[in-house]
Amino acid sequence: MKIVGVGCGRNMLTREAVETIRSAKLLYGSDRALEIAKEYFASDAKAYEITDYKALRSLPADAVVLSTGDPMMAGLGYLDGDIVSGISSMQCAFARLHAMWTNVAVVNAHGKNHRDAMELAARDIAAGHSVFIIADPEFSVEELASHLPKDTRIAVCSNLGYEDEEIAQGTAEHPPKVGHRLFSVVCGY
Repeated sequence: MKIVGVGCGRNMLTREAVETIRSAKLLYGSDRALEIAKEYFASDAKAYEITDYKALRSLPADAVVLSTGDPMMAGLGYLDGDIVSGISSMQCAFARLHAMWTNVAVVNAHGKNHRDAMELAARDIAAGHSVFIIADPEFSVEELASHLPKDTRIAVCSNLGYEDEEIAQGTAEHPPKVGHRLFSVVCGY
């Protein structure tokens, strides 16, 4: 099996990912992953939306599983198989912000306890790190801001890699607003 990162949005696939997808006859992915990669499907390929993530471990050896972003960043990289990296929302966000990410701490708040994620982000900021937060639609940037020093820079990066991409910047004292459901947060950059 191969697990292929399709990037965080359109045109964020690597050449290796495109070649792997083009040669695949059996593909699985979320609705969003399939949509991102569909233009590269072979005409005789069969593509299926993932409905049972637990069943992925029992897919045939020739299956290609599409993972949004990069499989190793809160993706499907836990599956056994060869990994083909994708362009993650973190790579894209830091590039758009012209910010180095050599000292970044990653916090996964997607489907997790948000309060714990906010406390972890605050500790990482206090330790001198920039923080990249993988958020979900219920994540509150305003609440996160209340855990940070007032001058901490915050960016909300929405729909990275899509036509309606948006980056809103502010500080913990004046936090940026979330404009879309698909977003990540960068702090202390």
